Amino acid sequence: MTKDRTRRRARRRVTVFAHDSERHVAELLDFYGVRWEYEPVQFVLDWDDRGRPTRAFRPDFYLPDHECFIEVTTLNQRLVTRKNAKVRRLKELYPEITVKLLYQRDILALDAKYHLEPSSSPAA
Repeated sequence: MTKDRTRRRARRRVTVFAHDSERHVAELLDFYGVRWEYEPVQFVLDWDDRGRPTRAFRPDFYLPDHECFIEVTTLNQRLVTRKNAKVRRLKELYPEITVKLLYQRDILALDAKYHLEPSSSPAA
């Protein structure tokens, strides 16, 4: 096993993911040698009258070699709508930031295609 592969496996073991689907995505990224960081940046989306943050968004993964973020969601439709609104707001405020949303159907397709364990509970 190469040093890079050993490091990626060690990092994945110590990273506490909010949901199995995030772990699956990390495994897939590792398999293809894509460098990633888990929840490294929080973007403020709204502020109160005094300039204090009132709402923020922290995408699940940052891919430094591709300069983009990935947000994984397997939430119910009502909550997906909220997350879509956050992504739209992020794009309004930070147009230079690229963020891709992976939905439940995307995760299930990845699970089936790459023989990953099926995700069992909703993501946060």
